Formats: sequence, structure tokens, C-alpha cells
Amino acid sequence: MSEAHLPKTGSIKVVAPKKAAKLVEQVARDTENPAVATEQLLIALDIDGTVLLEDESLSPGVVDAVEHAHRAGHEVMVATGRSWEGTRGIVRVLGIAPEFVVCSNGAVVLKRVEADELRYDRWHVETFDPREVLEQLRVHLPDARYLVELADGQRLYTEYLEDWNLTHARRVPFEELGAQPVCRVVVVSPDKVEQDFVDLVKRIGLNHVSYAVGWTAWLDIAPKGVDKSTGLELVRTELGIDPAHVLVMGDGRNDVGMFRWALDNGGRAVAMAQGPQEVRDAAGEVTDSVHEGGVAAVLRRL
Repeated sequence: MSEAHLPKTGSIKVVAPKKAAKLVEQVARDTENPAVATEQLLIALDIDGTVLLEDESLSPGVVDAVEHAHRAGHEVMVATGRSWEGTRGIVRVLGIAPEFVVCSNGAVVLKRVEADELRYDRWHVETFDPREVLEQLRVHLPDARYLVELADGQRLYTEYLEDWNLTHARRVPFEELGAQPVCRVVVVSPDKVEQDFVDLVKRIGLNHVSYAVGWTAWLDIAPKGVDKSTGLELVRTELGIDPAHVLVMGDGRNDVGMFRWALDNGGRAVAMAQGPQEVRDAAGEVTDSVHEGGVAAVLRRL
């Protein structure tokens, strides 16, 4: 940033209010001026509960704040548990076309092919054999609803659920879910509460996969060792961004991995105020809730 209009370090310069206002405006312009060198940040935003409210409306001020960060030269992307089918529209609404998108809790990393139409290729995909975990869960959750995502992005599900985006998905018998390797397994049990799933996971153990319990009664299962942080590390390396120049924001248990990854490398991790206590504890900072525009509050200060 150009500093010719600022006093020397350690000195104080008293100016008239009108001139002070001009100084503030100049600093703001320099922050967003692509011709002024700034340290580029890789900014990864969770979607649900971070940029979107429960009714899928946008968090206050988030679009303008994302645009501000983009003008300042930062790479703004999303890292979500959603499939690309459920992510593409949100990316469009945010007004961005990032070079990479991390979906399916890190199991799928997409790379941009064409920005205007938001065309992306499945650049990196992790899969696992889901048969054992599906059989294990069905014993304890026989009435749950199950969905799997295949390596090519196709999704298979057992029963309709209003909260799921099932565009281009296909309903199949339970036995067909494990017929081939998958990127993730999603389990929803409407008659259970969050704590029921937490207790179930502790009771049966899921040591051969990665998993996250949602703030509602759902369980998201990924290949062992895979979470948002593994996908983001691939992106960071490919973009050549310094590990310390990372800012991640989220609200759920599936964000804890990327929080630790950012903090361990000297970056920033910000939790939303409405997130579970264990999620807030894992972050280095806490911002306002999604309803209060927490993402915008952080991005506007960059």
C-alpha cells in the first residue's frame, strides 16, 4: 500500500476533520486498488450458516463484502459440505467465479473451466468403499434417509427429503448405494436430534472414515483423512499462496478441520457466533452470527 500520505511511523500528525476524512478515503482506495501491492489472501467461506441463513437467504451485506475483498485482490472461494449441484447457484449469487471450489467436505475439488457460465471440472476426487459403514448405520438407523455421491458427481438417494437439492439425483434401493466407490455418504434421521447422532458415533465408532455431525440430525461421512482442509491445502499449493495468508470462516463441526489447518499454518480461522461451542472454541476468532452479517463484518475490515 502507498504510504506517502501517512505520517512517519511513530509520529502523530494532527489534521483538520476534512483532511482526516480524505486520508481515510485514500487508505480505503489503496486497499481496493489492484495497482497497489497487497498480500493476497485465500479466503474460504462455508455456505450454510455462514453465508446463507436457514431459509437459504443471504447473510446481510455478504455480497458487497465479498466484492470488496475481491477488489482488494484476494481470492474468495467456498468450501462446503454440499455437492457441486447444490453449490453452483450460491457461487453465482455471491458474484464470484473462483479458480477452485471445494465441495463434499473436501472429497471433491473443482477447477474453473469457464467463468461466465461457471463451468468447472472435477479436478481432484477422493472416494471410499461405503458398504461397511452403510451396513453399520442401517442397523442403528433403519428408518433414516441415505444419500451417496459418486466420483462423477451423480447422487443416489433412498427417500425424498425436502431439505436436499435432488436435481439430477436418482432414487435407488438401499442396496444399490454401496455398489461402487463414493465421495461421501449423507445420513438424515428426522426423528433424531443432534445429540443422538453424536452419541451414536461414539457408540459404534467410525474409525475407517472421516465424519461430521450436523447442527440438525444429519451425519456426513467422507473418506478417511479427508475434510475441507485437505481440499483447501491442494488449492493453496496450486495457487502458490503462502500458508499464513489464509482466512477461513464457518459455523459447523465440519469446519473444525479447516480451522485447525489455517491456525496451524499461521492463518486466521473465524467461527460464526451461532455455531456450537466446540466449533467456536476451535477457531481463533468469533464474529457476529450469520443473521447479523458476521462474514461481512470480517471481510469489510480487510
